[in-house]
Amino acid sequence: MPALTEIFVDDSVLQFGGGTLGHPWGNAPSAVANRVALEACVQARNEERDLAAEGNAIIREASKWSPELAAACEVWKEIKFELPQWLLWIR
Repeated sequence: MPALTEIFVDDSVLQFGGGTLGHPWGNAPSAVANRVALEACVQARNEERDLAAEGNAIIREASKWSPELAAACEVWKEIKFELPQWLLWIR
């Protein structure tokens, strides 16, 4: 999510599928986790933090205040979001 926030700024619609359905506590807690993570990324961006370098730390920091996000981080901790190079220059 930090990468998407950095690339698309506020001009985006994020669709959460398998990650939402795969949350160990169900869909509603997963929606909370998605919202908390996105709000943390937007706040970090507005504070001019480096989302590419600090993305994981930003999410982990937010998970301290959200048990829903902490549970999601534990399940998805090994997942990497890698964009193709051609997409990185689009802004």
